[in-house]
Amino acid sequence: MTTDFIATLALTFKLAGLTTLILYPIGLALGAYLAFKDGVFKLFVETLTWMPLVLPPTVLGFYLLVLFAPTSPLGAFLQKFHIRFVFSFSGLVLASVIFSLPFMVNPIQNALKSLPKSLREASYTLGKSKVFTFFRVLLPNIKPALLMAAITTFAHTVGEFGVVMMVGGNLEGQTRVASIAIYTQTEANNLTLANQYALILSVLSFALLFAVFLIQKRTQAFYKF
Repeated sequence: MTTDFIATLALTFKLAGLTTLILYPIGLALGAYLAFKDGVFKLFVETLTWMPLVLPPTVLGFYLLVLFAPTSPLGAFLQKFHIRFVFSFSGLVLASVIFSLPFMVNPIQNALKSLPKSLREASYTLGKSKVFTFFRVLLPNIKPALLMAAITTFAHTVGEFGVVMMVGGNLEGQTRVASIAIYTQTEANNLTLANQYALILSVLSFALLFAVFLIQKRTQAFYKF
């Protein structure tokens, strides 16, 4: 394996890891809001959260390019502080956070909604605050869902192509992740190297999916018991 090959994989896993870490607190907050609130605004927030699942990645990438381009008002403003999201690793992280958001929020939201209301009521009756109840009563009861949210978010980020290509391009050592490397190496007819990338991502995807299904099976067995 060459240095570039290892660097590309390292960048891919770094992107997926950072995206997962950033989305965890966001997923907890949004998941709790969507699980316990109601009303028109909740539907609006839920629709925005699910948009990345139905929106073509190139559309999201295009609008992020337009929004943060140096010629745009926001892009020009950020340039004054030497902040650049277009064709940079920071841009990849931002795009990945938006694109992988539903994969973090959905398992947490569904798990919180499935908990009996009596758990919260009992905690409040004992004089515990909402914050204490959330972190010390509710979250410990949805550990499998928290793990599943992290795994699916990580796996989805590793496999991203369209949005990271649009926002980050193909800069070696900066924005070239494994999915982009497969495309570029295939285009260059370097099928051996493309296969190495593809094989590693395939094995990783299988392992992560196996872990998700195993968690689901054990969770179902636990609640059945």
